Amino acid sequence: MNKLILDKQTTIISALVEGVSIRSIERMTGVHRDTIMRLMVRVGDGCQQLMNQKMRNLSCKHLQLDEIWCYVSKKQRHVKDSDDPDQVGDFYTWVAIDCDTELVPSYKVGKRDTVTGHAFIDDLAGRLANRVQISSDDLRIYVDAIEASFGPDVDYAQIVKFYEAEPIGPGRYSPPKVVAVEKSYVTGRPDLNTASTSYVERQNLTMRMNMRRFTRLTNAFSKKLENLKAAVALHFAHYDFVRIHKTLKVSPAMEAGVVERLWDMRELVAIALN
Repeated sequence: MNKLILDKQTTIISALVEGVSIRSIERMTGVHRDTIMRLMVRVGDGCQQLMNQKMRNLSCKHLQLDEIWCYVSKKQRHVKDSDDPDQVGDFYTWVAIDCDTELVPSYKVGKRDTVTGHAFIDDLAGRLANRVQISSDDLRIYVDAIEASFGPDVDYAQIVKFYEAEPIGPGRYSPPKVVAVEKSYVTGRPDLNTASTSYVERQNLTMRMNMRRFTRLTNAFSKKLENLKAAVALHFAHYDFVRIHKTLKVSPAMEAGVVERLWDMRELVAIALN
C-alpha cells in the first residue's frame, strides 16, 4: 500500500465513496483487495480524526437525529454464544444533520442501546456553540440522553410516523406509505412547524447508496467492525468537505462556515494520511 502513489490512492478512495465494491475496484485498478481495504481503514481513521478536529463550536440551529441499521460479519439472529457481541451482529450508525446547512456535525457507530445513544448525544452537545432545536423519532433513548447532555438548554420535539401495512407479494420490497404523522413537544419550546426528520432520513438513503456495505440484500456487508467505522468516517468526511450539495451549490462544511473553500478528494486523502 505504501508504494501506491497519491493519485492511485485517490482513485481508489473516490470509487469507494461512490459506492463501488472493493472487488470491483480490484478489477478496475489492478490493486489487490487487501491493499484496498488497508488503505480504506487508514484513510477512514484519518477522516475520523479530521471530523473530530473540525466539528467544533458549531452554530447549528435545527438538528435532526436518526439511526440506520447494518451488520458486521453476521446478522443478529445468527450470533452465537461463542461470538463477541461487541464485534459482530447488528450495528447502527447514529447520525445528526443540520437541516439548514446539510452539515453532519456528529455520528456514532455502535449498538442501538443506552450506552451508545448517550455517547452520541453527549458528543453532539459538546460540538455546539448555541441553543439548538432537535427533532427525532420516538426512541426513548433520545429523551433521556438529550436531558442528560443538554439539560433545559434545548428545544426538542419528537415525530412519529404511522405506515400502512406492508404489502404482501410481488411488491413487498416497496417501502410502505406514511398514513399519519404526529409531532409532540418534549423539552423547551420547539417550533413544530419546522420539526421534521425528513433530512436525516434522506441522509440514510445517501449512506445506503454510497456505502456498499449498507446496501441491502447483497454480500457486501462489513466483515470487521473497524472496516465499518472507517467506511462511515470516510463517507461523512467526503460528504461534509468534498461533495457539493445541489441546492446549496457548495459543500455543507462551506455553508456552515467550517471551511472557507471546497476541498477535492486528493486533498482529503492527503490530509487523512498525514
